[in-house]
Amino acid sequence: MRVLTVNVGRPKAVAYTDAAGGVTGIDKRPVDGPVQVRDPGPKGEGGSGLGGDAVCDTRHHGGSDQAVYAYAREDLDRWEAELGRPLANGAFGENLTTYGLDLTQAKIGERWRVGEELVLEISSGRIPCRTFQGWVEEKGWVKRFTRRAATGAYLRVIEPGEIRSGDGIEVIHRPEHEVTVQLAFRAITLERHLLPQVLAASEALHREELREARAYVEKYGAAPAAL
Repeated sequence: MRVLTVNVGRPKAVAYTDAAGGVTGIDKRPVDGPVQVRDPGPKGEGGSGLGGDAVCDTRHHGGSDQAVYAYAREDLDRWEAELGRPLANGAFGENLTTYGLDLTQAKIGERWRVGEELVLEISSGRIPCRTFQGWVEEKGWVKRFTRRAATGAYLRVIEPGEIRSGDGIEVIHRPEHEVTVQLAFRAITLERHLLPQVLAASEALHREELREARAYVEKYGAAPAAL
């Protein structure tokens, strides 16, 4: 299990975003040298956890629970075959293009050691947005990506450190609950009856998703089925 590439983006003016200034940092490109990764601070104030990486719309992106975005090369390859065109590492705006990890079945709260120092913790899957659809240039992309539910994973920084392309990834903690990235994504999007189940991940959940799951249970009650 390893990082194939570490990818960062610079602000780019586009016609398909409603971010302030009409710019986006979704165009991520691999970098050769080491990159420092740290907790960027609360959402709305902090951007990317990677030094030199732009997050232009802090309303929806960046912050502690979305400090780093990882997407599996294996999932990019599946999309590449389906779309009939090449997808370079970083093509989905991911900071880390990984190899050897099934990110859909990774668990919320799972922790990785990347390289020698950095420790990351999975908080959620990626919710597709208008900017993502404009960048990919595929009609109906948001719905298509949502149905597939191969979302990649957002991670928070537990221990800061330096990383570079080629670094190994070691899973150093895997929670006992069964709340996977894919399950949490399905619950927050198309299958909201699953929201009570994701509460098993507790405080490891993305803060916004935790609030939403708790509000659902308060309004509708907990589902009778256990995980």
